Amino acid sequence: MTDEDRTNRLGAYLRARRDLVTPAQAGLPAGDNRRVPGLRREEVAMLAGISADYYLRLERGRDANPSVQVLESLARVLQLDDVERAYLIGLGSGRPRTTRRRTEERVPERLHHLLANLGVPAFVEGRSFDVLASNALAVALSPRLRPGHNRLRSLLLDPEEQAFQRDWTAATGGIVAALRANIGDDVDDPRFVELVGELAISSERFRALWARHDVRNLEGGTALLDHPVVGELRLHRDKLPVDDVILVVYYPDAGSESDEKLRLLAGLAQSIDATQPPAHAVDEEPGLRG
Repeated sequence: MTDEDRTNRLGAYLRARRDLVTPAQAGLPAGDNRRVPGLRREEVAMLAGISADYYLRLERGRDANPSVQVLESLARVLQLDDVERAYLIGLGSGRPRTTRRRTEERVPERLHHLLANLGVPAFVEGRSFDVLASNALAVALSPRLRPGHNRLRSLLLDPEEQAFQRDWTAATGGIVAALRANIGDDVDDPRFVELVGELAISSERFRALWARHDVRNLEGGTALLDHPVVGELRLHRDKLPVDDVILVVYYPDAGSESDEKLRLLAGLAQSIDATQPPAHAVDEEPGLRG
């Protein structure tokens, strides 16, 4: 994580987002001799109805408390969606950044019981996508879903996980944008700093995505997977918050080909070592890495 991510988050976000809007998208002529990939500062200011000098002050962190009306205008010019717009307004709200005292991410005992009794792949993850607990069917689906692995790290650095995801490009884009949303104001959280620092060094894909400053809530959806034993799977994915952790559940359409394949995986899961480490073992080792 760069120093600017901590000290001038509003300016870094504005600069990254204007680089992604072309003159044509903004209804402006491209012209010649453009030295920036997207909009110039003066063009953003003009379209938002503010002075170029004031916009420059915003980008350079000299005014960290613009009005909501200004932020709404900038969101319109930068063509932000609802999640990105809310993120921008939060950055420019002028609230003092709060430093949350780091707490262990614990898996409630009832979730361990639920995982053991679900007949579909399910696991529990933390805010930085550390796998904290999982059932045997989740591990049969992917060994990277064992407790101790980090889903973001696996997705970006593990060739087997990259082959497992049929749309790796979309998967990486979504999860990196979700990490930035999860961080929120906790830019000094040791786990986030460690993970972002490692991936910034190890993954070119991560560096490119992080520089975009995309923000997204990673919620439910459809996962297209290529399992090395049963082949292609199409599974629904739901993410359910429970206390301070997230329960993630994969399930197929009833009677579908993926449903039949998941039943085959259930047989494979019987051969996997009992289940996962006992609840106290998971709870005492938060933030483990894969």
